[in-house]
Amino acid sequence: MKSIAVPPSRASSYLALLVAFHILVIIASNYLVQLPIELLGFHSTWGAFSFPFIFLATDLTVRLIGKAPARRVILRAMVPALIVSYIVSVLFHEGGFNGLAALGEFNTFVFRIAFASFAAYVLGQLLDVHVFDRMRRGYVQWWVAPAASAVLGQALDTIAFFGIAFWRSDNAFMAANWMEIAAVDYAIKLTVSLLLFVPMYGVALNAIVRSMKRREALPAAA
Repeated sequence: MKSIAVPPSRASSYLALLVAFHILVIIASNYLVQLPIELLGFHSTWGAFSFPFIFLATDLTVRLIGKAPARRVILRAMVPALIVSYIVSVLFHEGGFNGLAALGEFNTFVFRIAFASFAAYVLGQLLDVHVFDRMRRGYVQWWVAPAASAVLGQALDTIAFFGIAFWRSDNAFMAANWMEIAAVDYAIKLTVSLLLFVPMYGVALNAIVRSMKRREALPAAA
């Protein structure tokens, strides 16, 4: 797949948008992971459907701007995401709004989830960046890099998150079922990524490249 690099003059604005997008998806996922669902008799959470958006954004960042800027997005997003995720998760613990008074008492269960999300995000995204960058240089087929990075990055992300958040948790249900939920969560995320987000990566990359080429052609035409 042929592409062009984002001009340096636009790189900072792209990075700012990507940081905001990462934080938004992390916040949404931390809320949705508190809402369990059952699929074909297996336990999972709604967060499995939201978090793959980050991997799509990260892969596009590496492809268009480079490995180092993608790492900067992760480093800039991780601390604000941790703080805001905790606040949102406390306010909407177990799916219902608990009122601003809930912020007056430190919630160790919610903080553990927020910290688990923080650690999983950093580990999973850094691995995703590394794998994607290596694979895109070694394979001509455009889909190999996003597929390989999704398989490995989301595996590490899922293991880290559920292990840190729910191993010997105060929540009896999650403490008893977190390994099953993690396995189903990973299967859902991987299926969604390979069947939906990898094709979306190709479509988005082509659209971005065409848009950038049109903008480059405008001064020449003038």
